[in-house]
Amino acid sequence: MGRITEDLIRRNAEHNDCVIFSLEELSLHQQEIERLEHIDKWCRDLKILYLQNNLIGKIENVGKLKKLEYLNLALNNIEKIENLEGCEVLKKLDLTVNFIGELSSIQTLKQNIHLEELFLMGNPCANFDGYRAFVVATLQQLKWLDGKEIERSERIQALQNYPMIEQQIREQEKAYCLRRAKEKEEAENKVHSECGNVDKRSNRGFDGRWDPDISSSLPSSLESKGHFPSPESQQEECNKKKSYDNEEDLEFWSKPCLFTPESRLETLRHMEKQREDQEKLRLDFSLKDDEKHHTIILDLAVYRYMDTSLIEIDVQPTYVRVMVKGKPFQLVLPAEVKPDSSSAKRSQTTGHLVVYMPKVEEVITGVRPTSKSVKATLDCSKEQGNQRSKNIEKLEVDPSKHSFPDVTTIVQEKKHPPRRLKSEPQIQEDPGFEDNPEVPPLI
Repeated sequence: MGRITEDLIRRNAEHNDCVIFSLEELSLHQQEIERLEHIDKWCRDLKILYLQNNLIGKIENVGKLKKLEYLNLALNNIEKIENLEGCEVLKKLDLTVNFIGELSSIQTLKQNIHLEELFLMGNPCANFDGYRAFVVATLQQLKWLDGKEIERSERIQALQNYPMIEQQIREQEKAYCLRRAKEKEEAENKVHSECGNVDKRSNRGFDGRWDPDISSSLPSSLESKGHFPSPESQQEECNKKKSYDNEEDLEFWSKPCLFTPESRLETLRHMEKQREDQEKLRLDFSLKDDEKHHTIILDLAVYRYMDTSLIEIDVQPTYVRVMVKGKPFQLVLPAEVKPDSSSAKRSQTTGHLVVYMPKVEEVITGVRPTSKSVKATLDCSKEQGNQRSKNIEKLEVDPSKHSFPDVTTIVQEKKHPPRRLKSEPQIQEDPGFEDNPEVPPLI
C-alpha cells in the first residue's frame, strides 16, 4: 500500500523543478494511497489536486489549502463528505464512484460558497429517490451537478418540495446505514476466518501444500546429506504450485462479492500477493544461435506489462547480464559477440525482451600464427648464414715481418700544391693603331 511521502510529491513535481512549497498543481492518482496526509503542510499553494483511483477512506488534512480550487477524489473509498470547510475558494469537487451513503453530509459544503460544480454519480446516495432535488435545494451555490447544469426552475421546485424530500432521504439513508453496518461485520468475520485458515495451513508442514519458502531452503539441506533433487522433481513441484495458484486465483475471481470498500481492499491485496508470487518465480528464457545471420538471440520472458525503465541490459563479448527490477539475470554466451552492434527490443505480442547479439567473425588470439612465406624467408636466411660462416677466411700475420709503426709518420702534414697565378690577359695591338698622347691611359 502506498503513502504520501515527500519523495513521492517531488517525483510528481517535475514541472515545478521538483520544488514542492510553491507547487500549484499536483497529481497523485493510481498510487494505492490509503490516507490523505502531509499535503496541507508541504504544499500550501496548491490550486489543483488529483487523487483519483486510490484507496483513501476519509477526507482529511486539506483544510489549510486556502487556494485550492479543484479537488478530484474519484474512485476512492470515501463514505462521508467532511473536513472541506477550510477550502475557502473550492470551485469544483469530484467524488465520482465512492461509497457515500450519508447524503445529508453534503450540508457541510454550504460553507464553500464558491463551489459551482459537484460530482456524486456512482455513489450509493445517487440511487436514492429525490437525490438530485435534495442536493440542488441544499447547496444553492451549485451551478452544475454530475455534469448537468442546474436550471433556475429546477431549484425553485426543489426548494418547494424540500421538507418532503428531506424526510424521504433520511429514511433511505437510515436503511443504508443499517445495511452497511451489517456488511462491515460480515467483512470482519471473513477476515478472521481467513486468518485462522492460514494459521492451520502453516501448521500442517509437509502434509499441506508446498511452501516456496521451505522449498528454497530444502536444496541446501539435501545437498549436505548427499541427495540432490532431480530436474524432473523440481519441475513437477513447480507445476503443482502453479496449478494450485491457478485454482486459488480462479476461485477468488469467480466468488461473488459486494461492492464495498472492504472488497476493494481485498481485491487489491490479492493482486499484490499475485505480483509478489510472480516476482519470486524464475524467468523463462531461450538462447538461439542464428548461424544464417551470425547472431545469438536471447528471448527473456519478462512480464508483459512491466515498464521498460525497470529493465537494464549489459552485453559483453562473452556474457550478457539483464537486471529486471534490480534482480540480475546473467548468461555465458557460446561464442564471442560484438557489444557495440547488439540491440534489444520488447515483443509487441508477448512483451518478452529480445536481445540480438552479432557474433565476431574472426577471433583474434594473443599469439599470431606465422605465415609460410615468412617461415620460408627465415629458413633461407638461416641457410645463407650457415654457408657464410663456413666460407669465412682467417687472416694470418707473420710475426717476423711485424714492425712497430713509425709514430712520427702517423700525422703527416698535408703539402698544398702552389697556387697558380692567374696570367694576365695579353693585349693584341691593332697594326693600324695610333697612340694619341692627349688621350689618358686606361686604368
